[in-house]
Amino acid sequence: MSSRASRRLLAKELAAAAAAYQAAAVIPHCAKCAKPCCRLDSLVLELEWKQLKSFWRLEESRTAFDKKLSAGQGPEEIRAGDGLYYIHSKACPAYDDAHRSCRVYGQELKPLGCTDFPVYEDRGCVVADLRCEAVNIEALAATIAGAVGQEFRIVKSADEEFPFLVSLSARKVGTKRKLGD
Repeated sequence: MSSRASRRLLAKELAAAAAAYQAAAVIPHCAKCAKPCCRLDSLVLELEWKQLKSFWRLEESRTAFDKKLSAGQGPEEIRAGDGLYYIHSKACPAYDDAHRSCRVYGQELKPLGCTDFPVYEDRGCVVADLRCEAVNIEALAATIAGAVGQEFRIVKSADEEFPFLVSLSARKVGTKRKLGD
C-alpha cells in the first residue's frame, strides 16, 4: 500500500474513532451539560446564509440583510465575513433551552461546526476542544489507540495559542515523525 493510501486509511480510522467517541461520550452528556456550547458563551458559530436565514427566521434578501448588518442595524450577535456569518454571545436560535437539545440535530441544516464539535479529525490527527466538559482526553486517546492498533502510539499536543485545543496524532511505534509528515 502506498504511503498516501495508508495516510488516507489512517485519517478515516481517526475520523471514525472521533465520531464513535463523540456518539458514546459527548452526545449523551449534552442534555445534562452545565454549560451547553449552543449558548455560544465562549464559542463562535459559523453559518452559511441558508442556515442564518432559517435560524433567525429572516424574511429579507441576503443583500438587504447584509446592508442592514454593515450599517449596525442587524442583530448584534452576528458578524459577516468571507461570505459567512459568525454568531457569538447569544444562544443559537436552534437550541431548545427547555429540552436542552438542538432543534436541527441530525438535519442537513445543522452547521458542520456543531456536528464536529468538540472532537474531530483534521489533517491526520484528532482534535479535541477541552472547553467541552464531556471530553475526557485520556478516554479519547484510549478510543483512538484501540481504533488504530498497537503498531501506533498516540501523541498529545496542545495548541500554543489555544491550549484548550489538544491534538492526538497516531505515530508508528519506533518513529519520531507523525504519520503523514
